Amino acid sequence: MIAAMLRILTILGALLLGLPALAADGRVAHGFAVLGTLKYGPDFKHFDYVNPDAPKGGRVVLSFYGSFDSLNPFILKGQPAAGSNPFLSGGNLLTFETLMAASQDEPDSYYGLIAESIELPEDRTWARFRLRPEAKWHDGSAITADDLVFSFDTLKQDGNPAFRVTLQDVTEAVAEDARTVLYRFRNGVMTRDLPVFVATLPVISKAWYADHPFNQSTLTPPLASGPYRVGKVDAGRAIEYDRVADYWGRDLALNRGRHNFGTIRYDYYRDRDIALEGLFAGRIDFREDFTSRDWATKYDVPPIQDGRMKRETLPDASPSGFQSFFLNVRREKFADPRVRQAIGLLFDFEWTNTNLFYSLYGRTHSIFQNSDLMADGPPSPAELALLEPFRDQLPPEVFERAYVPPKTDGSGNIRPQLREAAGLLKQAGYAVKDGAMTGPDGKPLEVEFLSFLKGFERIVLPYVRNLERLGIKASFRLVEPSQYTRRVQDHDYDVVTSRFGGTLTPGVGMRNVWSSGAAELAGSQNLTGLKNPAVDALVEKVIAATTRDELRVAAKALDRVVMWQHVLVPQWNKASHTIAYWDIFGRPAIKPAYDLGFLDTWWIDAEKREAIDAAR
Repeated sequence: MIAAMLRILTILGALLLGLPALAADGRVAHGFAVLGTLKYGPDFKHFDYVNPDAPKGGRVVLSFYGSFDSLNPFILKGQPAAGSNPFLSGGNLLTFETLMAASQDEPDSYYGLIAESIELPEDRTWARFRLRPEAKWHDGSAITADDLVFSFDTLKQDGNPAFRVTLQDVTEAVAEDARTVLYRFRNGVMTRDLPVFVATLPVISKAWYADHPFNQSTLTPPLASGPYRVGKVDAGRAIEYDRVADYWGRDLALNRGRHNFGTIRYDYYRDRDIALEGLFAGRIDFREDFTSRDWATKYDVPPIQDGRMKRETLPDASPSGFQSFFLNVRREKFADPRVRQAIGLLFDFEWTNTNLFYSLYGRTHSIFQNSDLMADGPPSPAELALLEPFRDQLPPEVFERAYVPPKTDGSGNIRPQLREAAGLLKQAGYAVKDGAMTGPDGKPLEVEFLSFLKGFERIVLPYVRNLERLGIKASFRLVEPSQYTRRVQDHDYDVVTSRFGGTLTPGVGMRNVWSSGAAELAGSQNLTGLKNPAVDALVEKVIAATTRDELRVAAKALDRVVMWQHVLVPQWNKASHTIAYWDIFGRPAIKPAYDLGFLDTWWIDAEKREAIDAAR
């Protein structure tokens, strides 16, 4: 997601103290860290979590769900293919590159990719990048500063609205010469994140788009510069990415030991059950399983029993982010927070976790789950100082305690919650008429859960039954992924489920998820449509924080305000990766702390592959 791309430096001249990185006078540096120091110096040879001598080649087949009809991943039109999109596909960009790239064993450090260096002044009103002379497009032409300017202007003006939100305080990009690009930032803006956002903005070719309309979906692969290029395409069914043998950046320190698979193929499936069958049948090589029922019950199969397939749980130190039912407050029926709270009371997580999830999950209760940014206990004096100006506009609970979701005994008997919800609805002017919970406007209260994943039906239907016990007409609507995408982009839903990945240094991306400015913007990630001046102010405090302590205070205050709005019905989380794969891979001894590392650092073991292929 975009949040994973949004981090940057801080603190006056201490930009990257501890290493000869940027200092207050704007010296040139090979990288930068956000609120910390760089782990790797300018002469580092490779990341610690890779095998620099990993063999290259082989073919790996993965699964994806739904369909696709476009290889232009940067606009709202069309359904982009897996592996191509910074907003979908887990953020994987196999073909496009950026000026700088993050390491996965540091919370917030970036190193030069297309750019060999970055320069920032003390006041951080601009960022200058010097491009590597060897940086090339796949057709052999040089990547120039004009391409960077074109990328900035085009993505901000005509790309997915998420770019517009996050780039709103970047005023211009200027090509100072063929290899130097300067980004200027709006005067008076104190933010850590603008330099890192421009550093991680996808770079697209000015020359290629001179002959191809940017604002149209297409199945013609755009010219790119990354370690992979698009190979075979079977629209809606499969896509392959082939490793570029003469990739210009293959010998860079930050790329050694990475991008090892010769071909990466995504086969599309209608749902996860069919994809799981494909794994056991040998049509898929690797799967990260996100369905607790499957993980607990469906892996007692011959390939696991005889050792041809491995099943593992790996630790995940990255923040869990948050997964939730998002209530669309653009709908008048959800305008009253008492109605939203009543709806949230009737999701029985404890019963769901025990009976459907085999007790594999914990309950989410924060937008910064599993990090030191979660609100806890009563607000500190520093948090109260940020919250106090909005006391008259916020629920009193914000000033008393951290949000804790309602808890049941797990038996399925939720009479206390039903009584409390009925009382809240009565306060909001609702009454049961002819068996239907009816509002003061005379309309029955109806709630539709929209999804493109059939597997969610078993989770939502018990929730639907609980709502119906109060006379609320509830339903689960399953639609095709393309229709789902359009409806979400147009904000045409009552309730959707989504997960936003966590980051140790949230910043500008928070605007796109929570700010009033994104609420009515088509395609924004403000799924709830929340418009709240306290949230807006606290988002800006998070963005402007210049120390870890300031960031923690602002984030905890923001967490309290968002959670007590009752626009979310929080779901579940786990701090691990549950993976299954055919025993055909090698992998480094060290796993990156903040990533699974599979596509990035694993490789095909030719001897293992031969043995498994012979056996199956």
